[in-house]
Parts: sequence; structure tokens; C-alpha cells
Amino acid sequence: MKLGDVLFGRKKLKEPAGERLFALTTASVTLDTSCGLKPAGKGAVIFKPLSAGEFAQAQTDIDQLLQSVALGAGSKLHRKTDSFGFQWVIVEDSDLDDQVTAVHAVASELEARGFGAQLLAAAFRFDGEEHPVYWIYGFKTGTFWPFVPTGTGQERDNARELELKAKLEPELPVEQDLTRWFGLFDAPI
Repeated sequence: MKLGDVLFGRKKLKEPAGERLFALTTASVTLDTSCGLKPAGKGAVIFKPLSAGEFAQAQTDIDQLLQSVALGAGSKLHRKTDSFGFQWVIVEDSDLDDQVTAVHAVASELEARGFGAQLLAAAFRFDGEEHPVYWIYGFKTGTFWPFVPTGTGQERDNARELELKAKLEPELPVEQDLTRWFGLFDAPI
């Protein structure tokens, strides 16, 4: 940061830390053996869209990129907009490695086009319990956190989330500030 930025309160947004996303693929064995969680076959990248024409062109390019990734990996891809206006690029594939690769490809394309600051998170669903378990990756922090909704309104299972944090910390860069563990209630994955 420059002196002028400090004096006038400007702060440059942190660029996405997408490469740490691949840690999830190596943690999949622990998720299965120690936690009883299996990939549900769904992952997504979540971003805030802009209305600019350049962003529309980037979205067209992303769709083409997604189709090529989907064709090579055998994944199904589609997009949804949530109630907050965020875009979800949803990857359906039974192979977790392919899911992570596709999500990383979308995030990298957005970043390369100058829209890295629009990236919010990536989310991956795991099943094996009464309720789904999501591992969320924050692009700005380069960290993961678990999210376990209880299925009752806007409630979450904090005890299970802390248990998952403890089990996966040796393998995943887990967000240490619990106030940053936002939930994705009504996630379309």
C-alpha cells in the first residue's frame, strides 16, 4: 500500500488465492475415512456479476470454457442466480478432482479478465449424514470452512462444524476466524 492510500483510506482489494483450492482433493481421503463424508457430485463457484458489456463477454467466454471442461471431464454444468443476485456456476460430476478442476478453471478465467474481485466463494457438497455438509472456500482468504445446515430455517450445527475443522486442519487451510464462516443457506447444490 502506498502512503497516499493510507492517508486517504483507500485499500486495494486482495486478489483471489485460487491455487489453494486443490487442497480439497488431497483431503478427500480424510473426509471419507475419518468423517464419513462422500462427495455428493456437486460443486460451484459463486461470484457477483457486473452489468458491464465486458463482463457479459467474459460470461460468454466462461460458458465456452465450461463446455470444453465439461466435455473433457464428463461433467454437467449449469448456472443459477440466488436470491441475493449472486451467480452460481454449478458443476455436476461424481469425481471430486474434476469438480475442483472445473471450479478452478472458472475462477481463473474470471481473474484473468480482471474480475477476480467479484469472486465470492466455491462450495462443495458432501453427503453421508442426516444433513448435507458443505466445504466452502473463500477466494479472498484462500481458506476453507465447513458449513452444516440443520434443515431448520437458518440454523447450523456449530458443534459438527468445529469437529470437522479439528479433523481437517492438518490437511486443509481452514479459516481460523469463525466470524468469517458464512453459511450458504438454500444453496442450489
